[in-house]
Amino acid sequence: MAGIVVVFDFDKTIIDLDSDNWVVDELGATDLFNQLLPTMPWNSVMDKMMKELHAQGKTIADIEEVLKRAPIIPRVVPAIKEAHALGCDLRVVSDANIFYIETILKHLGIMDCFSEINSNPGYIDEEGKLRIQPYHDFHTSSHGCSLCPPNMCKGLIIERIQASLATEGKKRMIYLGDGAGDFCPSLKLKKEDFVMPRKDFPVWKLINENRELVKAEIHGWKDGEEYEHILLQIIKTITMEENQLLSVDCKFQTIPIEALPKAVPVPY
Repeated sequence: MAGIVVVFDFDKTIIDLDSDNWVVDELGATDLFNQLLPTMPWNSVMDKMMKELHAQGKTIADIEEVLKRAPIIPRVVPAIKEAHALGCDLRVVSDANIFYIETILKHLGIMDCFSEINSNPGYIDEEGKLRIQPYHDFHTSSHGCSLCPPNMCKGLIIERIQASLATEGKKRMIYLGDGAGDFCPSLKLKKEDFVMPRKDFPVWKLINENRELVKAEIHGWKDGEEYEHILLQIIKTITMEENQLLSVDCKFQTIPIEALPKAVPVPY
């Protein structure tokens, strides 16, 4: 259904953990990470960690191998494939980074299901080390949102997507997430949209404490089976509603005046 856009967070919404912590822990750098974390923003810590891991002899191949072992939430990959097959426009909005996300999505065979990935830039520099940069360069200016971390406001990304959808004729959005950073975009959704927060995770708590601020219809999920069932049910319900509206429009289609039969004079 061309009118439905599904936006996924990545960490703990597609994979079942935080990708930054997973890479750091699996490559044996947890202690250094914990030392650096109080000294700078998370995004900056990860860039520093990539430099340190490179200095220790860790390669891009080592990082890729770790990423490919990241546990996935059960039933999420089939759900994504089915949503794509049903014609939905799938996108990622994540505070991880492009390199991690693309590596994992390619490994899972679902990279082509997504039309857009919005995340922190991650690239390999000329020395062969992974660099991780902020989505929003907070060193030069602030994005101005007090709800979000300095490097990324997901709400601003959702607003940009909404503006582009208005020109493409797409109307309904489904947003899935788990973290505190997913609260701001949830507030940007409209009453005809849907938000799927992961139950008992930070965004679930924030939404439940501020339900009057959320205009979208709320559907929580606790595991992959519930995630798959709810997502596909919402998509099918929207599709059915739009098909019914189309049927009504066709039934009451206006006939141009020139197409009406000409009046025949009635003899007296």
